[in-house]
Amino acid sequence: MSQPPTPSKSPVRSAIVTGASSGIGAATAEAFGALGWRVSLGARRLDRLEEVAKRVESAGGEPFFHSLDVSDPGSIDVFYQASCDALGPVEVLVNNAGMNMLNHLVDARPADLQYEIAVNLTGAILMARRVVPAMLERREGDVVWVSSENAVRPRPFQIGYTAAKAGLEGAARVLGMETEGTGVRSMIVRVGPTGTEFGNALDEGKLHEALESWRYWGVQRHLRWMPASSVANVIAKLVTTPVEESYPTVIEVMPGGHSKEHR
Repeated sequence: MSQPPTPSKSPVRSAIVTGASSGIGAATAEAFGALGWRVSLGARRLDRLEEVAKRVESAGGEPFFHSLDVSDPGSIDVFYQASCDALGPVEVLVNNAGMNMLNHLVDARPADLQYEIAVNLTGAILMARRVVPAMLERREGDVVWVSSENAVRPRPFQIGYTAAKAGLEGAARVLGMETEGTGVRSMIVRVGPTGTEFGNALDEGKLHEALESWRYWGVQRHLRWMPASSVANVIAKLVTTPVEESYPTVIEVMPGGHSKEHR
């Protein structure tokens, strides 16, 4: 899929971006800043959020940042209220926070699996639970769920992550049914390989084993990846599309390239 053009200016809106300290979250926050929006940045690394906030401001937006641990319902509540107090009613939520651990099921610790599900799935549902009631009252709002191709193309070594992303898409579809005709949209952005810090903490030995396994099962065709800005531009274009009779409910974003590898 080719990279869409950066969207033009749109009416100023207030947005929350979770997992905003790096990668797709940071790039999305900057794209919203370029639209002149008010953007609340949430993540655990406050020093990194401060850096992203400066870039959002330089792009033309009004940033606010606050610590957020999506695995903690109490942290979600505090973050949401702080965002509303700082920037006003939330009109766009980008559920982007995510993480993964490489393990076969038989080697995974219960606590790790629970945390993986909490960050990738439960936290996103609880964030949506906070923002949607006010959106329904205003009859306007967008919830974007950043998913992964794992949701439809499962991978060994990623059982918790894959299960969470499949569940995330299910939750997004249910919310879309519950809000149909209200002016509130629930949209999935399903992402392929992206150049971020997402895999920096992964064990290199396990990563090598995982890559070999993914090739065996035909779910890793190449090692190309796309920049986080490609995904951010798609998200920005999606939420600036006017609410009309129809709108995209699932967008899949994959690395492209100008030439194919010789076989």
